[in-house]
Amino acid sequence: MKAVVMAGGEGTRLRPMTSSMPKPLLPVANRPIMEHVLRLLKRHGLSDTVVTVQFLASLVKNYFGDGEDLGMHLTYAHEETPLGTAGSVKNAEDALKDDSFLVISGDALTDFDLTELIEFHRRKNALVTVCLTRVPNPLEFGITITDEDGKVERFLEKPTWGQVFSDTVNTGIYVMEPEVFDYVAAGESVDWSSDVFPQLMKEGKRVYGYVAEGYWEDVGTHESYGKAQADVLEGKVDVELDGFEISPGVWVAEGAEVDPEAVLRGPLYIGDYAKVEAGVEIREHTVLGSNVVVKRGAFLHKAVVHDNVYVGPQSNLRGCVVGKNTDVMRAARIEDGAVIGDECLVGEESIIAANVRVYPFKTIEAGAVVNTSVIWESRGQEHLFGVRGVSGILNVEITPELAVRLAGAYATTLKKGATVTIARDHSRGARALKRAMISGLQTSAIDVRDLENVPMPVARQHTARGSAGGIFLRTTPGVPDSLDILFFDERGADLSQAGQRKLDRVYARQEFRRAFPGEIGDLTFPSSVFDSYAGNLLRTVDTSGVREAGLKVVVDTAHGSAGLVLPSILGRLGVEALTVSSGLDEARPTEDAETRRAGLARLGELVASSRAAFGVRFDPVGERVAFVDELGRVIDDDRALLVLLDLVAAERRSGQVALPVTTTRIAEQVAAYHGTQVIWTTTTPDDLAKAASAEGTVFGGDGRGGFVVPEFSGVLDGAAAFVRLVGLVARTQLTLSQIDARIPQAHIRRRDIATPWAAKGMVMRSVVEAAGSRQLDTTDGVRVVEADGRWTLVLPDPAEAVTHLWAEGPDDEATEALLDEWAAVVDGAGR
Repeated sequence: MKAVVMAGGEGTRLRPMTSSMPKPLLPVANRPIMEHVLRLLKRHGLSDTVVTVQFLASLVKNYFGDGEDLGMHLTYAHEETPLGTAGSVKNAEDALKDDSFLVISGDALTDFDLTELIEFHRRKNALVTVCLTRVPNPLEFGITITDEDGKVERFLEKPTWGQVFSDTVNTGIYVMEPEVFDYVAAGESVDWSSDVFPQLMKEGKRVYGYVAEGYWEDVGTHESYGKAQADVLEGKVDVELDGFEISPGVWVAEGAEVDPEAVLRGPLYIGDYAKVEAGVEIREHTVLGSNVVVKRGAFLHKAVVHDNVYVGPQSNLRGCVVGKNTDVMRAARIEDGAVIGDECLVGEESIIAANVRVYPFKTIEAGAVVNTSVIWESRGQEHLFGVRGVSGILNVEITPELAVRLAGAYATTLKKGATVTIARDHSRGARALKRAMISGLQTSAIDVRDLENVPMPVARQHTARGSAGGIFLRTTPGVPDSLDILFFDERGADLSQAGQRKLDRVYARQEFRRAFPGEIGDLTFPSSVFDSYAGNLLRTVDTSGVREAGLKVVVDTAHGSAGLVLPSILGRLGVEALTVSSGLDEARPTEDAETRRAGLARLGELVASSRAAFGVRFDPVGERVAFVDELGRVIDDDRALLVLLDLVAAERRSGQVALPVTTTRIAEQVAAYHGTQVIWTTTTPDDLAKAASAEGTVFGGDGRGGFVVPEFSGVLDGAAAFVRLVGLVARTQLTLSQIDARIPQAHIRRRDIATPWAAKGMVMRSVVEAAGSRQLDTTDGVRVVEADGRWTLVLPDPAEAVTHLWAEGPDDEATEALLDEWAAVVDGAGR
């Protein structure tokens, strides 16, 4: 006997899940509903099966193919237009006309004994046998009444409560004889229950009803979809589950990684190659699809998560469905009954309210509260660029596909035949994505210089030597699973805001230039990169007096790329250097705050015990440095800025220094004391670089361990700052603690307040209005200056749903009071 699986329905009630996926392919416990149906057919000997398809038919065909993987033989009958339940089977008549056949829906979950159903049909010598079952709520189904012998007496499709006269309903499973096709018109929309069966009964044909025992769920609504998942996990339906039951009710499929510190409360299912980190809590009736990643601190309860979904840290998913290839970012919350379609982005700290539907390919902004369904609106990412380049989670937001397109867009902003310098840190992710970007550049008629793994300042300097621009890929500082792609201009400085907008527009339009075969760019690997950099640095920066001073320093390269260039510098600098943590470690391409503090503490111990003049610790890409004084005490980054400012200004006695507006105003006092002037810049790196490169500028810094040595280059450079500090200390013959002690203490504090994107403009207007007659500085954001010199800076974050506040007062208490005052203004306007 053959079987017919009806798989042509659109499943409109299940949208948005079925907006881009046919209903039979919806996964239940990580297998499509239709696969559960096919496995049931095979168990009962019905391996030769015809599948009727119409809506998104190619997806069904591509998934199941000819059925070989299931040990079955599948053929397909395609409907150009919907033909109804009977018309679709009629469309497959040629394959079914020789013998009895069984009809079953491809989107209902069941474990009925089909063998017993077929035997009943044969015992009764029926033309049609309707498989029936009893349900508590028959309103959505066709009610069927049979006599004592099982013969059908009456059908009623979709009754009202006033018409309910039985709880026995039609499951849509039938056993039929080929003669039934005589009652179905070809090429027309015909239904079994409303058109064919009444006619058969009118003519007295043998139509029987078989009441089956077992499980049956018509997965036609979001509620029934969730119920089917729970029932499978509870063992209420006899279906096959892939994987291993590692504890009662906790199923884990092949290749899945579950941290021992994750809390699992079954019944639940974790799909193949999924990854669940420590601190995650997964509760009952949760199903994770293949390749799902659940980050630390996430909470999931009765959540159905389809394949390739990223669930960010501290996110909260309850009673919801999340479609495949969707990214749920940090601290997002999806409430009970919500359904997120395929390939959506749910931004950080956003809230999807109960029963909201978000259709495929939508972006929910960070911090947004969504109370109504998102159907037609489609907001792509507003800007590619964040605070530093294009950033995101590796292989979630930053993928090889994005890297190629991004490189093509950047190349399109340059002239054909131009040269781009590209480099990376020592992480595997940066190495893999760099290769993708090289392909994108070359195929857009750009020559590429590949420096491979070098410190970022080396990449910047090499870019400035004849390249039209540069690209640097690195692990996001403090976030090991994320990647930054930074773009440089021809000076090696960060791409300007105007340059970023231009690249943004080209990328958004997807208008990438493609080279003809003869125009494909060259790829070269420059030699002697480190020696060239070190030679230029030591020729440019004043190191007089260093050899005579006999300084001893301790250098920590944090297992990063700074260790690649320092041997070329230290050997010619004339200092005695103890180098630690110099070996590259691919497993640690970045470091978190705790690791950095521990490294600085260890550096302090080495400096004190070795009686060194000071210690320096580089970040993993050699861009920033932290200092320890001769007593082994760590100098905070904001104090280090003042110490170097004091040393430079005391030696130069003229010129100007470039500092961002977030810097303490003590810097003005230090500079003025030595006859120099402060030029205030915005917080963007390119603005600081521009000011530092201006004529007359003698120093620059950002207060976060980044320093500019203008005589060498206009960009942040850890090695250049180190060499300059060695020269300054040697010539002044003062210790860092002595210099620090003569600088007044600053009382500056920072606070971040979550602000929805839509409210940011209102927040800034409210700040200006609340300032009244007080002095305002709009260099970057709004800085409100009080009459006594106290100030508060309110600055919206360009990449996150956050507003940053800085305040400075005469003491900590006054500073906190300022923060409280303006935080109330920002928070009130952002609600």
